[in-house]
Amino acid sequence: MVIEGRSYRLQHPWVGIVNRSQADINKNVDMIAARRKEQEYFETSPEYGHLAHKMGSEYLAKLLSKHLEVVIRQRIPSIIALINKTIDELNAELDRIGRPIGVDSGAQLYTILELCRAFDRVFKEHLDGGRPGGDRIYKVFDHQLPAALKKLPFDRHLSVKNVQKVVSEADGYQPHLIAPEQGYRRLIDGSIVYFKGPAEASVDAVHFVLKELVRKSIAETEELKRFPTLQSDIAAASTEALERFRDESRKTVTRLVEMESSYLTVEFFRKLNSEPERTPNQAGSKVDKHSKETVQNMDTFGDNYLRRIASNVSSYINMVCETLRLSIPKAVVHCQVREAKRNLLNLFYTKIGRQEKERLGAMLDEDPALMERRTTIAKRLELYKSARDEIDSVAWK
Repeated sequence: MVIEGRSYRLQHPWVGIVNRSQADINKNVDMIAARRKEQEYFETSPEYGHLAHKMGSEYLAKLLSKHLEVVIRQRIPSIIALINKTIDELNAELDRIGRPIGVDSGAQLYTILELCRAFDRVFKEHLDGGRPGGDRIYKVFDHQLPAALKKLPFDRHLSVKNVQKVVSEADGYQPHLIAPEQGYRRLIDGSIVYFKGPAEASVDAVHFVLKELVRKSIAETEELKRFPTLQSDIAAASTEALERFRDESRKTVTRLVEMESSYLTVEFFRKLNSEPERTPNQAGSKVDKHSKETVQNMDTFGDNYLRRIASNVSSYINMVCETLRLSIPKAVVHCQVREAKRNLLNLFYTKIGRQEKERLGAMLDEDPALMERRTTIAKRLELYKSARDEIDSVAWK
């Protein structure tokens, strides 16, 4: 093509048109009449007559439409890819904030149970080590319980003065003949009572850890974040269950302590009695029976005699302490941790199964702003899906 003496190479064919003149515009000549005059001009023109079928506004419109269709078809894959990406993002957003809940009671109950199971999975992960927190229970048994046992006031309870008081009062008006058995029993019973404090403290410490893990698990369960009422209901049900487990655990560890008082390990004292006793007068040599009895009678209620009683009782209490140090954690784990893993929400499941539709709906109430956002996203999603379907239908024609 030559314009003003310069040659230009066109990427697309040129099309001549005849627009309305200013006079035609002033005379309000409509577009139909103008197109008709344009067609007559090209058909009768000696210069353009042989190109009349490729001239005019109508031909230009058809040519541009075909060109635009070609360009669009070339861009359709990238357009479809962008639409699909947006659809995926909107679906992910809906999954994050949660899909709409069914209005019938069956769907609502199913949703509540699924949300409870999601919370239960997170809670068990905390206990089993998948998430942090469960190790705090081990620290109760490995550090807190032994430290509490070491602080028990056995030194004061088994002091010479207290041993003398207990032994002298144990037999009443008639003192013991050979060994102060009642005195031993009272000293042991009085010592074992001290174990109840650390045992119950271990129960309470584990109860506190479990309550904290429930709170953390609710906060970490993504599916629950949109239902504040259900969060509160699960927290209340979990706390109620943990309190039942704590009460049962407290009874169990108390029984463990009381069992040690109910029946003493006789073999321990038989071994003590079977060991030979040495007195300063013996000095490794034999003495007659009369001399031994004389020494024992002289030492009755003396400091050495009382210290020996205190030492024997202390040895026995140390044995009991080691037994309880090992058995208390087992009882606590069995009654509290194990039950929390297995039956934390069992009663809650039973209760919600009997709830009416209105109550189930109230448990699944949502933030109005969140509901509005979900509606907006759903509408956008439908628009993008509709656009994708229309483009697909055109692209394959």
